[in-house]
This record gives sequence, C-alpha cells and structure tokens, in this order.
Amino acid sequence: MRLDDPWYDALASGWGELDGAGGFAPAGPPGPVDPRRGHSAADIYLEVQRSEAFQEVRRRYRRFVVPASLAFLAWYLVYVVAAITAPGLMARPVAGAVNVAMVAGLGQFLTTFLLTGAYARHARLCRDRAALELRWETQEMTRGAGR
Repeated sequence: MRLDDPWYDALASGWGELDGAGGFAPAGPPGPVDPRRGHSAADIYLEVQRSEAFQEVRRRYRRFVVPASLAFLAWYLVYVVAAITAPGLMARPVAGAVNVAMVAGLGQFLTTFLLTGAYARHARLCRDRAALELRWETQEMTRGAGR
C-alpha cells in the first residue's frame, strides 16, 4: 500500500500492517511519485495551504487566539504579581473567611471556562464550516491524485 499523504508517518508504517497477502508490509518511506499520475498529495496540501480560503481560516483563528491568550496571560500575571507585592490587599476579607486572593483565584478558573466556551463558540461560528469545506475539497483532490 502506498500513501502520498505528507501526514503519513513512514517510520511507523508497517508495524503490524498486513500487505494484503497475509505478510507484514515492508517498513520504509513510500517510493517516488509517478509523474503520470499528476500531483502528489504533498503538492495538493501545499496548494491548499497557499489558498486564500485556508489563509482566511488561519487569520480568523489568529484574530481570536492571540488577543485572548495575551489577555488571559496578563490577567494571570496581575494575579501573581498582586499576590507577591500586595499581600495586604490580597488578604483583605470580602465576605467572612473569603478574601480577595480567593476571589481572584476562583476568577482564574471562571475565566478559563469562559474563555474555553468563547473559543468553542468562535470556532463553531467563524471557522468550522470553512475548515470543513477545505477538508472536503482536499479529500476530493487527493482522491483524484490516487488514480
């Protein structure tokens, strides 16, 4: 069996895979691409990666992830720096035995869950459909390359 998929791990291929005749398939990298077959899967993936649709999906991803990560990191660092430099502020009681440090620490957990939900919503609304369309197009092109 020959795969032109760049994600196919040639080093792990053949481990327990049968060659169709009942014996184990030989391990090793796939052979050279037959020029009569057209584009290899690697060429197709590179073409998709260079496409405007793929770049738009990546831009949408980065537009959410970079600011969200920076904001969360800043919030975490403010919490750590406040705990170190302002122990009096962090020890100030809010309600009973609950102090500012406990509220801020629980806020870290709450922020994590809110950010996870926001990421999932953003992915569902802004990227999933476009990424799925790219995936189907890529699968169709690689299926055609195998003929």
